[in-house]
Amino acid sequence: MAEVTFCPQCAQALREREVDGRTRKACPDADCGYVHWGNPVPVVAAIVQRGDEVLLARQPTWPEKMFGLVTGFLEADESPEEGVLREVEEELGLRGEVVSLVGLYPFAVKNELLIIYHVRAEGDVVLGEELAAYKAVPIARLKPWPFGTGLGLADWLAQVRPEAP
Repeated sequence: MAEVTFCPQCAQALREREVDGRTRKACPDADCGYVHWGNPVPVVAAIVQRGDEVLLARQPTWPEKMFGLVTGFLEADESPEEGVLREVEEELGLRGEVVSLVGLYPFAVKNELLIIYHVRAEGDVVLGEELAAYKAVPIARLKPWPFGTGLGLADWLAQVRPEAP
């Protein structure tokens, strides 16, 4: 996401100042009063379960062996549940059903709020334009990563595999 450097209301260069106890970028023109709050962007993510496997996806810009959950930005006119099912269909060509909300996870590196769901789906995968590849991993062999969507995957695995470390 591009850094905001100019006021979108009057075009003056923003300056950092304290607002509500935090340092924020704000317009120096007192008549304008614009403050860039920097609120996180909502992103939906799906732990897509198909049978005894979870489908992981790889974006084209990622290293060849890097895979993650299906993710996407929430649209203005949809609920998080609708958004996650739309992303599963767009990226994997699968219709799914939301089983449960796994949780909400801040992802400060990208200023996002991850809304992670467990989604059950069936059928054959047809990759959408946004993905380079996918892989099906048996639930028993899944290993979460220590950041971003991996935190939600770890919480979900603790529920479905309570004996796992």
